[in-house]
Amino acid sequence: MESNTMFIQDENGNEKEMRILFTFENGDKKYVVFQDMQPVDDELFASVYDEEGSLLPVETDEEWEMIEEVILAFTEDTEGV
Repeated sequence: MESNTMFIQDENGNEKEMRILFTFENGDKKYVVFQDMQPVDDELFASVYDEEGSLLPVETDEEWEMIEEVILAFTEDTEGV
């Protein structure tokens, strides 16, 4: 995750450019939080990523809760900027 953008395929197979907001690690997993470059709204997305940069699904509700806490802390920190 060297760049601040990445490309993903949506549910219709269309390639979309996403802006990487930040990455973080928790335990042995690495996470990326990103947003659509053509936002319709302010929806944020998150995924696990591996050493090759491949995106993997978040597996548990506990993981999602932890990610939401990190996103909340990130947005609180950036509001004053």
